[in-house]
Amino acid sequence: MTDMTGKTVIITGASRGIGAAAAKAFALAGANVVLAARSSAPIEVLAAEIRAAGGQALALPCDVADWVQVADLVAQTEEAFGAVDLLINNAGLIDPIAHLADSDVAGWNAVIDVNVKGVYHGLRAALPGMLARGTGTVINISSGAATSALEGWSHYCASKAAVLSLTRCAHVEYADRGLRILGLSPGTVATDMQVRIRRSGINPVSQLDPSVHIPAEWVARALLFLAGPEADAWLGQDFALRTDEARQVLGLPLAPH
Repeated sequence: MTDMTGKTVIITGASRGIGAAAAKAFALAGANVVLAARSSAPIEVLAAEIRAAGGQALALPCDVADWVQVADLVAQTEEAFGAVDLLINNAGLIDPIAHLADSDVAGWNAVIDVNVKGVYHGLRAALPGMLARGTGTVINISSGAATSALEGWSHYCASKAAVLSLTRCAHVEYADRGLRILGLSPGTVATDMQVRIRRSGINPVSQLDPSVHIPAEWVARALLFLAGPEADAWLGQDFALRTDEARQVLGLPLAPH
């Protein structure tokens, strides 16, 4: 996997699941890791664990739906560690799951605020510094929902479609200026989100046996791969971890068919 020694990475939604697994993986790879999440306690604990193991980590509470907080997140990272080499836009919501006619308006809008505006805010805050240096990588956590229509997931499908479009647009605008922009579609992962999806009982994803969900550590492994030049074939698009091609590249077991 990619050697991240001396590099600085910001991971949003780092309090649990994919974000927490990624923080540990990048710290082991030598990166200075900045953990961002709305809840400060979990990221403080995780940052302390990383430092106790000899790594470099900083916990910074941040609501990605708030532009001022995201801009401050990048500024504080640069003050602590210098240039931001990698941004992982991981923070995301799926609740409340509901049919459109029954959906909670405030909840639907909150998902868009985090899943779409949060990614935009991250890009907007990190890109100027990366452009000034002529180097930098942004990985946006996408989903198969970006190109699918799933019952009860109108907010999530719409938001992930927007994330994929942001990945494509940023690549078109900045690939020729040295920046690497790409997405990761992890498939179904054994996280708290899957527990909530199963509880909803809506659409086939909620009916999946929990044994089919991949561990968050596999996603972290994919993120490390995407951080390096070996993944340049996927720039401007989503790297779909559920495919045989992706799993072979990473040395992971193939998905059952």
